[in-house]
Amino acid sequence: MSQAKVLIQLDSDPLPSTFDAIVAVDSGVEHLLSYGDVSPENLTPLVHGAMFTRAPDALKNTAIFIGGSDAQAGDSIAAAVRKLFFGPISVSVMLDGNGSNTTAVAAVLSAARHVSLSDSKALVLGGTGPVGGRVARLLLQQGTAVTLVSRDLTRVESARGKILAHLGPDFETRLLAVASSDRQGLDREIAATDAIFGCGAAGVQLLDERQMQLADRARVAIDLNAVPPCGLFGIAATDKAEKRGERFDYGAIGVGGLKMKIHRASIQKLFTKNDLLLDAEEIMQVGCQLEN
Repeated sequence: MSQAKVLIQLDSDPLPSTFDAIVAVDSGVEHLLSYGDVSPENLTPLVHGAMFTRAPDALKNTAIFIGGSDAQAGDSIAAAVRKLFFGPISVSVMLDGNGSNTTAVAAVLSAARHVSLSDSKALVLGGTGPVGGRVARLLLQQGTAVTLVSRDLTRVESARGKILAHLGPDFETRLLAVASSDRQGLDREIAATDAIFGCGAAGVQLLDERQMQLADRARVAIDLNAVPPCGLFGIAATDKAEKRGERFDYGAIGVGGLKMKIHRASIQKLFTKNDLLLDAEEIMQVGCQLEN
């Protein structure tokens, strides 16, 4: 007898995300179990319930999705979950706290339609946030030189350090950190960039009209902020490969269709094996398969 596909949604917020729940259902999950206020301290019985109710050869039909608005909390939950697995007794796990992994992958793949990432220079604004950090991480692994930007130099340098701790020192020369308060330094980076990614907080303008005009070398600009004012001047949330001069522009909704496809395909992939961990890099592989 075939066993139903069960997804266990672990959310660090008090109320589990209905967005993530609906996407799970649309992805073909047959039974969804959603839990809120999950932390590394209280998740053990939830995970043990997933591990010990089915034989090892049937565990691929059970999977865990880790969400919540705090991506860092999601990372801690994932680490605690993985520590409970042993031998063949495990289930596959997907991380997408605050949608950061699927959004970052969709943004990078959208840019790749217009520029060769392996020999390009990218500007990632809002680089201390969960999406910005993942966009930078993915770009670096594609061979892109990345400038990480945020308002506070100490914070952006800290974010740079975390990315390098994750990827290793070989990426150090291709990852710069600049504070947006350094007007001349930022202008210099804007003028030299091939791709711009706006990953800042909702409703905050990251580059104004003058700065966007400086970016005459850029061939793609992606603004992931859907709340007015636009993060990158002149880009609407609904823009999808909107051509302005020599540049293609994307807004949050314009990237959203690809993000949703990647989200659904990643959930479906969870049920192919019982030992997968889908973080940004693994979700990038899913996205690349969809693009090819």
